[in-house]
Amino acid sequence: MDLNPRKLRILRAIVDEYILSGAPVGSKVLSQNPSFKLSSATIRNEMADLEDLGYLEQPHTSASGPT
Repeated sequence: MDLNPRKLRILRAIVDEYILSGAPVGSKVLSQNPSFKLSSATIRNEMADLEDLGYLEQPHTSASGPT
């Protein structure tokens, strides 16, 4: 599976947001960006594909440390 323009745009937005915030980036954060015009469910599906392709890694809940 190749990176289509939508996947590439989402990946770029995730990287940019991560650089700015230093925190994991979820689909809700991206869906609130007015330039996306995609639902959080659509973004989640694309993020899952990006993870399957090895472009993203989802941290384990325990990786965030004690609460």
